[in-house]
Amino acid sequence: MKKLIIALSALLAFSTGIFAEEITLMIYAQPQEKAILDKVVARFEQTHKGTKVNFISSTQDEYDAKIQAQLAANALPDVFYLGPGAVRQYVDNNKVLDLAPYVKNVKGVNFEDLYEKAVDTYRYDGKNLGKGDAIWALPKDFGPFAFAYNKTLFQKYGIPLPSKTKPYTWTEFMDVCTKLTQDTNRDGLNDTFGTGLNVHWAFIQFVWGNGADFLDETHTKVTVTDPKFVEALQFWADMTLGGTVDGKKYKPVTPTASQAQSLDTYQRWIKGELGFFPAGPWDLAKFNDPEVIKFDYDLIPWPVHTSANKTATYRGGVGYAVAKTAKNPQLAAELALYLSADKEANEMYSDLDLQIPNLKSLASRYTSKPGKPENRQEYINIIQETGRAWPADYTYNSVWYDDFYIGIQKVLDGKMTAKEYCEKVAPKMQRDLDKALARARQKNQ
Repeated sequence: MKKLIIALSALLAFSTGIFAEEITLMIYAQPQEKAILDKVVARFEQTHKGTKVNFISSTQDEYDAKIQAQLAANALPDVFYLGPGAVRQYVDNNKVLDLAPYVKNVKGVNFEDLYEKAVDTYRYDGKNLGKGDAIWALPKDFGPFAFAYNKTLFQKYGIPLPSKTKPYTWTEFMDVCTKLTQDTNRDGLNDTFGTGLNVHWAFIQFVWGNGADFLDETHTKVTVTDPKFVEALQFWADMTLGGTVDGKKYKPVTPTASQAQSLDTYQRWIKGELGFFPAGPWDLAKFNDPEVIKFDYDLIPWPVHTSANKTATYRGGVGYAVAKTAKNPQLAAELALYLSADKEANEMYSDLDLQIPNLKSLASRYTSKPGKPENRQEYINIIQETGRAWPADYTYNSVWYDDFYIGIQKVLDGKMTAKEYCEKVAPKMQRDLDKALARARQKNQ
């Protein structure tokens, strides 16, 4: 009788939640994302009886300060967002769990269906990001940064539409941008422009498209004085200043600095005044609102210097990490996998144009969606082939990388040549990179 009473008491305690396993999930999310995640969490709780997920969501602006405060207090949530650039610091400081042993055979979700390159983003062997068997986070999303063009403006000016697969060369790109840059009301000021790009987010594609990079293959040497890098920077500046590409002179094809101040280039794209502009998957919900954008657009590869060069752009996103302090590592790891690979959630993300689904099996569902952009395949191409990580993701911090942009405006304003600037800024970048690498070595000793 005594054993029966104890058993009944235990069963009652379990049913009322006293013995429920609790997991804390902390992320940032838009309202639409939060609604989808609520369903995933509820499904997880149903399949893991006795588990309660304490779901904490904040705005993206507030998230970093909150997670840093919890990191400093050694009180990280069980599951939280971790970006590729922070993997080394969290791993070297023993703050996150290797998920590889926990996620291979979880009922209800398929780890193998995740894009390999998305998962590889969170591999780190103690020396090299993207290498090794350990997996330190699972992709929340994998955001390829594609190049969009205003199809309506092309048709208005009688310009042949670009190839969906073959990138423009710089000469071809400037030829088209010149045709798109027009003073339609003849008041002496251009009303439409070839493009207008933010140097912090879109310059690197032109560096990669000229066979150059910020770092060498070992990720230990700054290479901004490479003639190909310098050439890319001068080309970038000359889009606004006017210049010469492969012996052919061009007029400016972007808004002037003063025009950009009066109306930024994002708003000019929205108004239909730009021929080319970047478009991430996160932009599509807004771009496809007929009250926001009233023109047709599509996606193409980023331009390259010559046909011998390869197009490239960056892949962004964050991942779900599990804190080393999680009381139930297996349960927390399974929650991370559910959040990353739940099929129904990925379908909803795709249908609402919040992100590209993380699952390979849903690629055709995404690329065959009706409406704009027609060439959604470009996003998949970036994920599988042409996408790259930010240079600073390979280093212990981004201080050295940020150095490059501090004085860049002098080049953009024509007050300094690209060569002069790169030669001036390279030593400081290298010093700060060396400091970051030395800090990493100390952590690994």
